[in-house]
Amino acid sequence: MTLGDKIRKHAPPRKKKPPLYDEEMYKSETGIDGEVNMKRKDIILNNEISELCTFTLNGHKQKVLIEGKRKDSPIIITLHGGPGTPIPFSVGCRGLFPAFTDIFIMVYWDQLGSGINNYVIDDTFSIDSFVQMTKELVAQIKKKFPNNKVMIFSTSWGSILSTKLLENNPHAVDAVIACGQIIKNVFICDEVKNTLCKSGIPKKNLNRINNITVENFTGKDLQLISSSLRKYTNAYQNKLGAKAPIGSIIKGLITSPDYKMKDFKAIMVNGYMKNTSLWKEILSLNLTEQLKKVEIPYMILQGDTDIVASTQTVKELVSTSNNTNLRYKIVANTGHFPGVAMMDTLLSVLQETAQML
Repeated sequence: MTLGDKIRKHAPPRKKKPPLYDEEMYKSETGIDGEVNMKRKDIILNNEISELCTFTLNGHKQKVLIEGKRKDSPIIITLHGGPGTPIPFSVGCRGLFPAFTDIFIMVYWDQLGSGINNYVIDDTFSIDSFVQMTKELVAQIKKKFPNNKVMIFSTSWGSILSTKLLENNPHAVDAVIACGQIIKNVFICDEVKNTLCKSGIPKKNLNRINNITVENFTGKDLQLISSSLRKYTNAYQNKLGAKAPIGSIIKGLITSPDYKMKDFKAIMVNGYMKNTSLWKEILSLNLTEQLKKVEIPYMILQGDTDIVASTQTVKELVSTSNNTNLRYKIVANTGHFPGVAMMDTLLSVLQETAQML
């Protein structure tokens, strides 16, 4: 749910399986000069669809990238986390993920306020504002591809949108795969406080965190919790897991044919910087009942050390739901950020789910 190294490195090469993220693809002979290299160009040219569209979503014009090798492939609409962090998938990713676009049509949307769709998200915006945008995006994609199966891949904050989308329309899409599913008790909960208590966090900071409540918090309070979890625990990035090659990923985004430098900067510093309304809702949220009632396949992928979106809460919910549509899979040596193992699992689960539909 914060900024940082959320993007993944490609998996070790496997027989007959392309790497998820090919670092060599983004090394041009002249370095980072904004020029798309030939390998990436070839991938883009070989796709039957590689189109930057403009849709009006909840009254706001927004750019959405649609990319896939075949026009009849299943569609994956990506809902990124944050709020306001279009990673790992963004409009700047044209040609970057052939392991996905060879099999699926990927829909990359930088949610309003971030990336290419940077815009000031003031406190008039609510979760429902973004649920409405998601609903309208799904409708636009279905109109454009009336015969394709449509799935959602949501991560962290994006999983709130996928859950509430189904609350409004249980069959809005054919399936959802969520990574780091938000259910309830984000940040300000006993699990986070107890984990930090067992870590090396300074006592002064721990005392301050223990006094933070859902009813009385500031942006600096949330930053303290987030930074402490990153520094002293495996909540975000498991230290045993493979780490993302941030340098190579940055090269890929800077050399995007669709991003300008201002769009790249707005991955991190964007229209969400002063927003408080969304976090007030997130901290009070409880999606237990909505998830128990899902009527389509809904697979939750969780890192084994994720306490930002609590893996223990996911396990308890699924085991008591008595709903065969709701399932989960635990990914070892993984925190809240989707790393190598998570992205490998995601691709596999997406393929398995598509075959079921």
